Amino acid sequence: MKKLLNSLYILDETAWLTLDGENIVCKCEDKEKFRLPFTNIEDIYCFSYLGCSPALMGKCMELGINISFISPQGRFLARVQGKTKGNIFLRKAQFERFASPDVLLAQNTVAAKLSNTRYLIKRSIKDNPQLDADGELSRCIEYLESGIEHVYDMNDNEVIMGLEGNCAKAYFNIFDRLILSQKEDFLINGRTKRPPLDPVNAVLSFLYTIMISSYTSALESVGLDSCYGFYHALRSGRSSLACDLVEETRCIAERLVLTLINLKKLNIFDFERQESGAVYLTKDGRKKVLTAWQEKKRTTIVHPYLSEKIQLGLLPFVQSSLLAKYIRGEIEEYPCFLMK
Repeated sequence: MKKLLNSLYILDETAWLTLDGENIVCKCEDKEKFRLPFTNIEDIYCFSYLGCSPALMGKCMELGINISFISPQGRFLARVQGKTKGNIFLRKAQFERFASPDVLLAQNTVAAKLSNTRYLIKRSIKDNPQLDADGELSRCIEYLESGIEHVYDMNDNEVIMGLEGNCAKAYFNIFDRLILSQKEDFLINGRTKRPPLDPVNAVLSFLYTIMISSYTSALESVGLDSCYGFYHALRSGRSSLACDLVEETRCIAERLVLTLINLKKLNIFDFERQESGAVYLTKDGRKKVLTAWQEKKRTTIVHPYLSEKIQLGLLPFVQSSLLAKYIRGEIEEYPCFLMK
């Protein structure tokens, strides 16, 4: 099993990363802020336009440490990675399978997403029964369950996406009910992205970006092409397969967002609104979210398919390995991740 190491997040927009022997050196305005050995670094996320020196990037690629460049607002910019791992026959099998993918892959993915969304709502009702006083949350659960049932009657990806979109709209229409504190500051009227138009959507978009980057690294580490997916349309520069796998686990990010708001670990001063109406996390806000995300990654879960305890941060690697087994024909069906 892969060892879960530390992700290095560079939040200072003036930061420049460089190499000194076996150390990563971070400088801000020509002054050294810190240095870290490569030993415990798994990947690097730069929320800085200055970036890294070519020497550091080369060393990271040699050691298998991927670098993701993300704008201070949380928009993915680029990614640097080393040589492709795995053998060409796995990718050949991937291209052949996904050229005309089994529709069951898309059906199971959407069903798993809706099931995990239902689990989040049920968990919220269990913790706070008063949330469903008018039955609105129960009706949303019924709608999601209907979607789970009917997705298996659909044989076209675009139709399946339509069902998924309708269920997502129903879910985000009740999402504000799951916010128990700071409600005036954290109003949400549906999902908005590119750009996010309220603080809740700002945190969701930020975490989704981090998750997609993590799944991209995991897929590449097992030898799969992260850009060639089975559900999301192919698009230049997009990790479509990573987007496919993230669908199953979006609820993990959504649950964390609710926790941060409800426990008042985030407040309205952790956000900034631009003249265009876009809302983004501030530097301190990003730091709070990433600290919570790192803590979340270290929590232990029992994987429903493997029946083994793993750290949550290893989930992208486990799911990528299972998908590779499916593509190689070692298992008959790819087991989506289901919350229990």
